[in-house]
Amino acid sequence: MFLLAMRSIRHRPGRFLATLLSAFLGAAIIMTFNSMHDTAAQDGVDSTSAETLSTAAGVVGGYGTLLVFFAVASTLTVNVRQRAAELELLRCSGATPAQLKRMVVGEAVVVALVGAALAIGPAMLGGRALLEVFQDSGQVAESVEHSFGPIAYLTGFDITLLASAGAAFLAVRRATRGRQQPGGARKFLVSAALLAGVASVTSTFAFSASDAALMAPAAYGAILLSVGLALLAPRLLDGVLNRLPLDGASGWLAVRNLRERSGELAGILMSLILFTAVATATLTMQAVESEAVEASGVAKSIDAKNLETLNFTVVGIIVVFVCVMLVNSLYAATSYRVREFGQQRLAGATVGQVLGTVGVEGLILTVTGIFLGALAALAGIVPFAVVRADEVLPGQVYGIGAAVAAIAAAVTLGTSLFTARRMLRTPAVGAVAVAS
Repeated sequence: MFLLAMRSIRHRPGRFLATLLSAFLGAAIIMTFNSMHDTAAQDGVDSTSAETLSTAAGVVGGYGTLLVFFAVASTLTVNVRQRAAELELLRCSGATPAQLKRMVVGEAVVVALVGAALAIGPAMLGGRALLEVFQDSGQVAESVEHSFGPIAYLTGFDITLLASAGAAFLAVRRATRGRQQPGGARKFLVSAALLAGVASVTSTFAFSASDAALMAPAAYGAILLSVGLALLAPRLLDGVLNRLPLDGASGWLAVRNLRERSGELAGILMSLILFTAVATATLTMQAVESEAVEASGVAKSIDAKNLETLNFTVVGIIVVFVCVMLVNSLYAATSYRVREFGQQRLAGATVGQVLGTVGVEGLILTVTGIFLGALAALAGIVPFAVVRADEVLPGQVYGIGAAVAAIAAAVTLGTSLFTARRMLRTPAVGAVAVAS
């Protein structure tokens, strides 16, 4: 099966490009920040600089691990679903489910290994640039030299390979078992994330406005709630579709398509929820904190500067990853529908009607993801704002929320419509014939 996996990669490299890109970016981010551990461990680094570097590596390294898993999982899920006919043919030829899992996991591991190897150079440059950011802000001494050592290498390769193997195993397991109700493990994870999120945001009220750790429980609570809602994405999407009173051919067909493909599109909705919640919550809380510090007339401490740098860095990472996840997943999912588009046109649908259907589908996904992500973000923002600024809903949330929603909508709708437009350039008869 390993040899079959290698032949599959060699003969169809384009299919694995999205996974390679996700693994490359993930490994680059993980190695960039974990090189701060190597830098902090050097002889002669003062304790303040070492603490700043270690904190950045620990916090962002944790986020990076989670994001790598979600990014690779979303692209691999789409990839495996598109290979349903191939996997079924292999099963009819005598391959067992265990052999299919080994083949898909083997492909993912090889692609992840290549992506991690390619990420070494950019990670070295990124580590130097990150160190200069800390030095320019006065958080790290100018005498500290960047080091890219064993911690960066080991974490970059180990985390990327484990995340890719785990995501591939789960993707092919779902494909071979078919669409079923969520299992006990998934229900447990959903319940645990939601309960832990509620407990975390509620604990914010136990802090005082001057506590340095005030933002932590609110931010972590919002993230946990967004993870719980993201895991519920297929069920939530089904609930939304059952209540949509859309009229017209495009609207009716969009709802039908989304209902049939809710499991496949869950990864896209998951990305939207996580992006909206984490970006809105983190940026709004940081804006409230910065305004409160400025109003007090007290200069920012080193810890406050560290927290601000980390918040902006984390949001930047999330923006890049989610954009990659959305573009990869949407492009793969939409380009795979070339035969469907051809059949619709042969049945009498115009190009405008097909694009209208795709646009309505993207709009439903975008609005649902933004709404659920905003709920999770507000669950963290409100307690923080009440304690820190004595207001329920800070004014900063409106501008930040609108900007986050605009980015999410632009990426989702833009990728869907652009890809569909490209697929529609193929003549309808040719699209059906080639796809067959």
